[in-house]
Amino acid sequence: MSLKNLGIRLLANIEEYLSEALLACFVLLLFVQILLRQFFQYSLPWGEELATYMFVWFAYLGASVAAKMSAHNRVTFQFNFVPAIVRKVCLTLADLIWVGFNLYFVYLSYDFVFNRMNLFWKSQTLGLPMKYFYMILPIAFTLMSIRILWNTYLTLFEGAKLVDPEAAEIEKLKHSAALQQQ
Repeated sequence: MSLKNLGIRLLANIEEYLSEALLACFVLLLFVQILLRQFFQYSLPWGEELATYMFVWFAYLGASVAAKMSAHNRVTFQFNFVPAIVRKVCLTLADLIWVGFNLYFVYLSYDFVFNRMNLFWKSQTLGLPMKYFYMILPIAFTLMSIRILWNTYLTLFEGAKLVDPEAAEIEKLKHSAALQQQ
């Protein structure tokens, strides 16, 4: 694999890689905290705070991954009764409203982090500026908007059919349930 392809693959999946790393790190950190408390009556003073911030970053990056996979919950049952073009227009409009909300939130969070946040606000035990922890807000909502717009492009112009990532698993469960009833 060439360096260019590796770079493209990394950028295409950056949220997933970061989410996986954060999940592994905060679970390991909490496990170490439990072991230290139970066996040595000691705990890392900064451990729970860091794990909390890692979990928050994980959750926001996970929302971006879900947007990339078109896995966010939405009510689409009513679209089974309308023509395909109406469904496509309504879903596109809903996605554009969602992107509009995200971009407004990016603006508000960016303004908060860079203009309104006191430079001297620091985390209690880590002593790091809170700005670094709040940076996830504009980052995640920007990434989510990019992923939504990309999926909309794929649907409208490339003719891609975005499928629920758990659809195959649901079909397997339905099939096995039908076999058990026979």
